[in-house]
Amino acid sequence: MVTKQLLNGLPEDADLRRADSLAREIFSDVANKWALLIIEALGERTLRFSEVRGEVEGISHKMLTQNLRMLERNGLVHRTVHPTVPPKVEYTLTEPGRALRATVDLICEWTQSHLGHIEGARERFDA
Repeated sequence: MVTKQLLNGLPEDADLRRADSLAREIFSDVANKWALLIIEALGERTLRFSEVRGEVEGISHKMLTQNLRMLERNGLVHRTVHPTVPPKVEYTLTEPGRALRATVDLICEWTQSHLGHIEGARERFDA
């Protein structure tokens, strides 16, 4: 099968602008607030489910489960189940997950450094 190439030389599956591309699907998965906060919380650590939940204030059990499964499916989080009673489950970032975390760190830094500007813009807009 011949893959159509875009003008920029990327295959259709890599074009974020296309609604049906794999890149858009992956971007949509990881660019949600819970996924970004989970990635930031895990950092370089290995955490149990309850520890991740404690680090990400406001996340429900259901949302944490869904996002950890999605991150695992996309190869960004590794899940280890220890055969104990009750089972001990731990989560850690994979190499691609740690690479993404560098970008998440930049987004966090950007948010913190522009907080005052954005707060002022919101106040002016809402006035």
